[in-house]
Amino acid sequence: MFLRVQYVFLHHTCVPPLKFNNCAGNKGVRYETNSLDFKVRVDGTVYAAHHVQMPSKQLILMVTAVRLKAVLERSSVSEIHSRSHQSANGLRRQKRDWVIPPINVPENSRGPFPQQLVRIRSDKDKEIHIRYSITGVGADQPPMEVFSIDPVSGRMYVTRPMDREERASYHLRAHAVDMNGNKVENPIDLYIYVIDMNDNRPEFINQVYNGSVDEGSKPGTYVMTVTANDADDSTTANGMVRYRIVTQTPQSPSQNMFTINSETGDIVTVAAGLDREKVQQYIVIVQATDMEGNLNYGLSNTATAIITVTDVNDNPPEFTTSTYSGEVPENRVEVVVANLTVMDRDQPHSPNWNAIYRIISGDPSGHFTIRTDPVTNEGMVTVVKAVDYEMNRAFMLTVMVSNQAPLASGIQMSFQSTAGVTISVTDVNEAPYFPTNHKLIRLEEGVPTGTVLTTFSAVDPDRFMQQAVRYSKLSDPANWLNINATNGQITTAAVLDRESDYIKNNVYEATFLAADNGIPPASGTGTLQIYLIDINDNAPELLPKEAQICEKPNLNVINITAADADIDPNVGPFVFELPSVPSAVRKNWTITRLNGDYAQLSLRIMYLEAGVYDVPIIVTDSGNPPLYNTSVIKVKVCPCDENGDCTTIGAVAAAGLGTGAIIAILICIIILLTMVLLFVVWMKRREKERHTKQLLIDPEDDVRDNILKYDEEGGGEEDQDYDLSQLQQPETMDHVLNKTPGVRRVDERPIGAEPQYPIRPVIPHPGDIGDFINEGLRAADNDPTAPPYDSLLVFDYEGSAPGTRTDDYLNDWGPRFKKLADMYGGGEED
Repeated sequence: MFLRVQYVFLHHTCVPPLKFNNCAGNKGVRYETNSLDFKVRVDGTVYAAHHVQMPSKQLILMVTAVRLKAVLERSSVSEIHSRSHQSANGLRRQKRDWVIPPINVPENSRGPFPQQLVRIRSDKDKEIHIRYSITGVGADQPPMEVFSIDPVSGRMYVTRPMDREERASYHLRAHAVDMNGNKVENPIDLYIYVIDMNDNRPEFINQVYNGSVDEGSKPGTYVMTVTANDADDSTTANGMVRYRIVTQTPQSPSQNMFTINSETGDIVTVAAGLDREKVQQYIVIVQATDMEGNLNYGLSNTATAIITVTDVNDNPPEFTTSTYSGEVPENRVEVVVANLTVMDRDQPHSPNWNAIYRIISGDPSGHFTIRTDPVTNEGMVTVVKAVDYEMNRAFMLTVMVSNQAPLASGIQMSFQSTAGVTISVTDVNEAPYFPTNHKLIRLEEGVPTGTVLTTFSAVDPDRFMQQAVRYSKLSDPANWLNINATNGQITTAAVLDRESDYIKNNVYEATFLAADNGIPPASGTGTLQIYLIDINDNAPELLPKEAQICEKPNLNVINITAADADIDPNVGPFVFELPSVPSAVRKNWTITRLNGDYAQLSLRIMYLEAGVYDVPIIVTDSGNPPLYNTSVIKVKVCPCDENGDCTTIGAVAAAGLGTGAIIAILICIIILLTMVLLFVVWMKRREKERHTKQLLIDPEDDVRDNILKYDEEGGGEEDQDYDLSQLQQPETMDHVLNKTPGVRRVDERPIGAEPQYPIRPVIPHPGDIGDFINEGLRAADNDPTAPPYDSLLVFDYEGSAPGTRTDDYLNDWGPRFKKLADMYGGGEED
């Protein structure tokens, strides 16, 4: 077993002998140290192995007490019987298993290795040869061969330094077998514990910690927590970490503004006086030390804690001056007239710094407001409701400023949080205005020209300026009105007619302009509305203007009514009547009243000849005085069928045409159609003759016996002996190059030179046409690209001028030109 003892050697200090006691006393115990400079005797006395230079302060020495040997004993049955006293029950001592207490091994041992840990023995090793072995993690399982055992002596060793932070304990099993591999003893459990050494420094989770605390916080206010971990055993002093503050920067207003809980790492304020406006940030160096914070032999590490002092609204805004001034023209809005500046020591662009301005007096009508500039925090006094110089020439405002966030408790508003603002209003030339706009007047239509209607005058608001106002028309659609340029009196320039197209809902509207002579001039507009009262100045008009009726009465009637441009009561009910002159009107027609607006016109006699009749009707309205009008309605009288509908012939007859006239019209139509037909026949005949004259040879005069028709295009009877293979697409050009002169395809490109056709003489002669045609025929026969033999050839020859030539020579050209000779030769058929 092991005993770890730590000694602190002070300079010139005597060390007492070591004492180690257990259940077996000090028998079989030896001591080891972790230093080569010191040794421990069997009695526990520590001595220097050689001359040693002691440190100035202290020296830490680790001493370990080790049992030299652990013997596994097993008592025989006979030995147990000899030691037991006899009894009636035959008491027997139970056989016990071999047990090894836990083995402690210090980590980071310097050796030498392998280092013996324990010896395992069986009490049967005197009788038989026994082989020992161990199994488990660290022996035959990874990590391999950390422990080994001598199979003969049973001594177990550790082969290298141990690291508790890598593995804190091992569980092995020891085995004892004979030479044949037979189990001699039951396996024994071996528990090996690695004793921790202080070989790890505390490590902070973060190298930099960020925390914050409000300015003005009371002592004991929590700020933040820092944490360090130590890989050593936390149940021993090696892993017990303690914290302390090493430095604080800046050391204002005190060098100890914060303290730290040594066990938890909580940082709290310890002094008052945190002021962000003076110190915005503190940098605190925190140290973590193990060995319960013992700075003499503990291991340490440091971290940085950045503590930001957060702003609270402990500084009210203050105006930089007590009075401000500005100027604004009258009638202007959204104009900044003054800028208010304040000073606030709180954090800029935060609710503790943002200013809010209020007008507390001097503006009862709400002409002004104060808006905050978000960048500069200035207050912009702005006009939101137009001011009038004639009403207020100046304003004296009292304004107050506060923050967006409320002040911290205990902070009082400063007297400098209010200021006065003087705003002067400047006079500008204002436009005249019409007090009554739109002005409405009522009068009867038809008032004579020059009638005074009203005075439409404007008011100039500039009471402090001596200015004259002039009037003019801006809009007068019918040009009915005049306005006096000086006083605004309006008179009629024409008769006002309610039935005019310029009237909308009985109202006529005109617009006038009033302009002053200020600098610059200003003008205003006003609208005059004239409501025209209707008078009975329009006679009614008969409707409809045309109608038709059957020759016989009682089959249908004509419904009539009237239209009047006036309005009630100058319209219906209407009176419809027939005039007494001419007498035929009342003899042939009659009017029956239906209601106040409608009547019926019908035949009085049994039969009236078809035709168009003008029937005059007198229509009288109900005005006071009433107006009447004689209107004429055109009535078409026509024969009707059994349904009372006018027939087609009857409609024609009603138009005023008799039977004879109708027959004459039909004959004219037939003659016109016949003439058109004859003209078409004549045009076709002439077209046929023109086409016939284009042929040089008439088929009737052809001297050849007959006409042969071929399905393929080619020559006639004089050109029937030809090779059809020549018309096929050649495979190569050899047969074309070697081909004898003769007939060729039209689309075949000639190989030789192009034939020369005769040129028309400049001065034609009646006798040279034959030579010209013959030369053309010869050239065409020799032209490989020419059309077939019997194709029509066209020659560009115009001949002599009319009246100077004679065509008698055509009789000498043979039968082919006989037709031409008959037509142009001047014979009997000429």
